[in-house]
Amino acid sequence: MIKILVDAMGGDNAPRATVAGAVIASQKDKQLYIILTGRKDEIQAELDRHKYDKSRFEIVDCPDVIDMNDVPTEAVKKKGSSLIHAFWMLKKEEDICALVSAGSTGAMIAGGQLILGRIRGVKRPALCAPIPNSRGGITLLNDCGANAECKIEMLCQFAILASAYAKAGFGVENPKVGLLNNGSEEHKGDPLRQQTYQCLNALNGINFAGNAEGRDIMLGDFDVVVADGFSGNIALKSMEGCGKLVLGVLKKEFSSSLSSKIGYLFMRKAIKRMRGQLDFDKAGGALLLGLKKPVIKSHGSSKPETIAASINHAATVHRNALIPAIEQLLDDCGIEGISEIINVGE
Repeated sequence: MIKILVDAMGGDNAPRATVAGAVIASQKDKQLYIILTGRKDEIQAELDRHKYDKSRFEIVDCPDVIDMNDVPTEAVKKKGSSLIHAFWMLKKEEDICALVSAGSTGAMIAGGQLILGRIRGVKRPALCAPIPNSRGGITLLNDCGANAECKIEMLCQFAILASAYAKAGFGVENPKVGLLNNGSEEHKGDPLRQQTYQCLNALNGINFAGNAEGRDIMLGDFDVVVADGFSGNIALKSMEGCGKLVLGVLKKEFSSSLSSKIGYLFMRKAIKRMRGQLDFDKAGGALLLGLKKPVIKSHGSSKPETIAASINHAATVHRNALIPAIEQLLDDCGIEGISEIINVGE
């Protein structure tokens, strides 16, 4: 069995959405054993609303909940909270494979680093989000919010981490890596981007394909786009907003008149396919790359289907040995080699 921890109290719609999502995930994957952390009575009341295999569910009673306004470094001290208790279980129990939460991003990053710990040699973990692209697949945006300020070595490691993830999580054999910049030319960008370009271009073990502009995340030929967390988060939120705008305008226009409603009847299958392609949640949440075990951060407003997708994806990356793949690629690329390339460039 694959044991997955779910922070049942994390998110705007918890515990209803998280528990329902866990049940959906267990129905899709019969090898899952799901451990729900949080207020036992509330979780059990939600479970009672569903038909589920009781032998594959466990509730760990945690009376506290981390609020979105809690300071992350203080939140990790709340050992009785559903999220922090889950992190300690993930660290201490070897047979537990991953953690999924829709709770506080800051608390998850702090808990991941201070409790679970980073893979050897990784400077900082990064939030890596799967973005739907025009090819019908996904482009991994790494980082999209964990590190507002980055150094060259961190951005190079983000490329390595996401390359291993593209292969283990999505079956991309030789992922093409781009560096998010304000132009595709080699000389574009600030000194950080220019120097990172040279480092990535000289780094063995990854398939660096040059600079990626913002539109290339969804429309380009990249499998991975590397960014600092500040730029990456703005890009992510902009794309999410654009997708919602397009769908909102379509809904408004198709309901504006009788002829529009009739037209919708002929186009609804195509619109349904378009909605599916623009669905940012179909692959689940963002993976916090660089930690010793998979940790997935779902959006705070996640619906049950999104929680389920995150849980199922956590099982997938565990089955495909993501963490050993990252460790191997870090060794192949040479952690020390990154510093040497930077020093030569300077």
